[in-house]
Amino acid sequence: MFDFFSWQHLSIMLVVALVVVGPKDLPRLMNMAGKWAGKARAMAGEFRRSFDEMARESELAELRKEIDDLKKNNPVSDLANSMASVNAEVTSSIEAVNTTPAGGAVEPRSGEFAVTDSAPHSGDVTDPAPHPATGA
Repeated sequence: MFDFFSWQHLSIMLVVALVVVGPKDLPRLMNMAGKWAGKARAMAGEFRRSFDEMARESELAELRKEIDDLKKNNPVSDLANSMASVNAEVTSSIEAVNTTPAGGAVEPRSGEFAVTDSAPHSGDVTDPAPHPATGA
């Protein structure tokens, strides 16, 4: 952690502190130094936590922005909206075709057959010719 302090430097500082402070007050001085070091570590930890929290919040803000952009520019929802409009147009076209004019039935056009709801008469249906191989 401290690159500029070697074991030799620390031992010299301890000897000087022992001479200057004295053996009687040295434990109390070390206790105060330990408390200061603990406070410094706590402040550094709090700073690191707040910095990490700000980084997470900025990342979350970016993610929220990306999600909102995807919601606005979602190609799937655009496709669904266009399909819904096409479906509405097809439905209205089918309804327009299926409606009959006020006069009643619609005459078939050239090349078309008239479709009726009534069943064919029994005389209209011809019996099929027997199959040549089976005779039936």
